[in-house]
Amino acid sequence: MIKRHSDVVLEVTGHDPATVENDLNAAVEIAREHAMKECRHGILVTQHGYTTYTVAVSRDVPYGQTHERREDTAAHRR
Repeated sequence: MIKRHSDVVLEVTGHDPATVENDLNAAVEIAREHAMKECRHGILVTQHGYTTYTVAVSRDVPYGQTHERREDTAAHRR
């Protein structure tokens, strides 16, 4: 499932690998289309857990690039 938080942030949640992969690809494409309009920012994909990701147009990523990162879940368990 893709939940749009804004034009530049999308949340992807899925409980099986195929769904997660398909929805992530769709969310990245939506973000890419938005980023191409501005020609300034890239895309950041963040894994928050095994089933939850965010895809965002980010000023921290150079235009034309997609970066991936994992959120440190151990820090959230304390």
